[in-house]
This record gives sequence, C-alpha cells and structure tokens, in this order.
Amino acid sequence: MSGTSLDGVDVALVLTDGETIFEFGDSFFRPYTNDEQGLLRANLSLWKASDEAIELIEAAHVQALSELQGFDFIGFHGQTFAHDPRGLGTYQAGDGSVLAQILNVAVVWDFRSNDVAMGGQGAPLAPFFHHACARHISAREPLVFLNLGGVGNLTWVNPAIENPAETGAVLAFDTGPANAPINDLMQARFGKSHDENGDLAAQGVVDINLLEAFSRHAYFAKMPPKSLDRNDFHDVLSQVQNLSDPDAAATLTAMAAAAVVQGMEHCPSPPMRVLVSGGGRKNAVMMAMMSAALDCPVEPIEVVELDGDMLEAQAFAYLAMRVKRGLPTSCPSTTGVAAAVGGGQVSTPDL
Repeated sequence: MSGTSLDGVDVALVLTDGETIFEFGDSFFRPYTNDEQGLLRANLSLWKASDEAIELIEAAHVQALSELQGFDFIGFHGQTFAHDPRGLGTYQAGDGSVLAQILNVAVVWDFRSNDVAMGGQGAPLAPFFHHACARHISAREPLVFLNLGGVGNLTWVNPAIENPAETGAVLAFDTGPANAPINDLMQARFGKSHDENGDLAAQGVVDINLLEAFSRHAYFAKMPPKSLDRNDFHDVLSQVQNLSDPDAAATLTAMAAAAVVQGMEHCPSPPMRVLVSGGGRKNAVMMAMMSAALDCPVEPIEVVELDGDMLEAQAFAYLAMRVKRGLPTSCPSTTGVAAAVGGGQVSTPDL
C-alpha cells in the first residue's frame, strides 16, 4: 500500500482465508525520499502519471516486497493520483503484471475499477477488513475504525453480524481531509513532511471563523457512502495562508478533527470506542481534539494489539484473498455500489 500521505510503501503479511484473520506476520516500510515525494506530488490529480512516477511506484513496491518472505501471492493497491467516481472514475498508478514478472508470484491488483463500473465510489475499500479485525479482537458491540492518512475514512462495524456484506454490518465513508493539508503546509513552509506529534499545532491558536466556515462545507451534510480525492479540499491551504505557522497548523488540525466529529453523526448507532490508525493517531493535538468532542474513547489502534501503521497494507492482503476466492470486496454500505461486488484482477508470472 502506498497511500495519499505519500510517505512511502507499506508491505505486510497476513494469514487469512479472506473471511477470518488467522495471524499477522512480518511487515516492512520503504520510505519515499523528499525528491521521490516531490515527483509523486507533481502527479497528483493527473489521470495519466508520468513514466518516471510509475517506474518509481513499481520499483519501490518491488524493493519493499523483497524484504519479506513466505507469501503465496500479493495484493497490490498502487498509488492513487486521481479520484472522481461520479466523473472520470478512479486512477491507481502501477501495473500489477510488472510486479508479477519481477517477483515471480501472482499479484492481485486494480481493486477499484469493478466497483466504480457498477456505480460505486470505489472507496473506501478497507471496511470488510475492518469488520474482520473487529471479530479478530473479539469485539461484541459496535465500534469505529478511523484511518487518518492524507484523507480520513471511517468504518462503523457491528461485529455481531458475521457477513460484512449483510445489511447493518458496516457503514463506511471518507470523513474529509486529514493529514494531507497539514503535510502540504509543513512541506511548503519548512520543507518537512509532517508536523511531528502535532508539536507545531500545539503552539498555535485555532482560527474559529475559518473552522466554522470549513464545517459548513456541503460534503459533511451529504449522506454516506461518499469519498474524496486527496485534493478535494485544496482551498484550505489558501485559507490559512495569512496565519502564523503555529496558527495555520492548529487550524488545519482542528479541521481534520471537526470532519471526523461531523462524520460520526452518520453512524447507525453510537460506537463503544473509536480505534485510530494512520499517521493522525500520532498527532497528539488531533487526538485530543477528537477526544474532547466525542462521547466515547478515541484510542490508537495499538490498544487492541493491531498495527496502526500497517493496517491499510494488511487490508489489501486480506482483500487479495477475497478476490482469489471470488468473495465480494465492497457493498452498498461501503462504496454505494449497486450490489455486493468483488474487484481486482489477477496477474500471474509467465512460465
């Protein structure tokens, strides 16, 4: 998995039949350099990435996968550069058949196209895995899995329902911008990839007028399922351009937290807890803002012994097995697709 935060490639081993998670295995992170991040950022919102960017994505995944052993096949997500499900569709750069030839192993990829072709948003795709995780940790009551990468996405799970495609088992949607605007601010003003621990935001004061205007955005009132492109809220950076560095960071962080809080209003029933994965869980200010606004515990996902850095990579390993078995990978309550559908194509190495 290479996500919208553009920090690098996560690879992880999962032992599963596509329904039950039996075991989590080794994992590895291959970071992108500053120059590589710049190349990828230059291709954001493009519907045909440059050859140089595609070669980087494929090479970085091969390098990362070469650090692990003992896998039977690979789930390869690719790098999302553009997402417009009601228009041009969704675009993940990187060819799984290239990885299959180089690594001499079957690769499951292009997970989103079938969903979009059947009227779905094509995102988020991790909810069925989140449902499996809820059952893996023996949850008994509804809970929320919240991923705070470049974009935030939320999955409400009722673990009492065994089949994730069954009505009432899951509800999922993108909450709004998460780390992407903060990362872009840090890159533009300091040449840094992110606000470490939320330290800069902690020194600032939130611009309440900007936060209130942000909270009135039409996206938040839209009923889920719904999804976003990384740059759908690109204007928030220009809105904070006249603020000091700490105040700008604090305001963007408050916007990410406010998007989650508004998203929680769409949950079918109040969750017992919110388990947070992705880089946002390491931002103490963002976590404190959400905790103050919500009526349930907001905790890093490590409290239930799951890996918040590798959850997305593990999700596509799990989904790859579902594709191999012909099981659905999305349903109306996750992407808005017309009916439960399986995605992905399988590329095998030439003999």
